[in-house]
Amino acid sequence: MNKKKAYYTTVAIIFSVIAIVHLARLVDGWEAVIDGWPVPMWVSWAAAIIAGYLAVRGFQLGAHHSNK
Repeated sequence: MNKKKAYYTTVAIIFSVIAIVHLARLVDGWEAVIDGWPVPMWVSWAAAIIAGYLAVRGFQLGAHHSNK
């Protein structure tokens, strides 16, 4: 495995975990409070979508660089 493929795969896994945790928060209704501020659920929707997109792109780029 070359270095670029390893990098993209690692980043994709990290973003996948982030997306899964935000989706779990949405499904289970977990409350999140940062320094006394209750984080609204729409923040997790946005974070799940963005992290999911970045994970997909990371896997795609990792697959692209494995062919080289």
